[in-house]
Amino acid sequence: MFAKLYTDEDMSALVARLLRSRGLDVTTVPEQATLEKTDSEQLEFATSLGRCLLTHNRVDFERLHIQYMEQNKEHSGIVIVPQKNAYEVARRIGILVTHRSRSKASVKILKSPRDSRMVILVYEQETELPNYHRKN
Repeated sequence: MFAKLYTDEDMSALVARLLRSRGLDVTTVPEQATLEKTDSEQLEFATSLGRCLLTHNRVDFERLHIQYMEQNKEHSGIVIVPQKNAYEVARRIGILVTHRSRSKASVKILKSPRDSRMVILVYEQETELPNYHRKN
């Protein structure tokens, strides 16, 4: 099974329901009563639960991932998905779970060479991907 997920407050509640219907272990910001916490606090909370944070917020969470690496801090992972309708977001997360190599979506994994901390970015097309080392 894929990592346990924690959706941030920008993620639709429907996404959590759809992911649960696929058999994933998901909890949300409202369920955990962590509304209005900072991004840094959300990542710390997700880490304390051993959950990978699921977000649309690429800029802030890429920055936080880099800060964690520079400070030799660990987190449980960050999955960044572009903001689309809930069904499309769930489909893209499903790509990660099922490892569909024939999908149109591209997956990039930003990983610290020292350990297992990672950020996973899911995009529609190859041209949308940032210039990082890629693993498919």
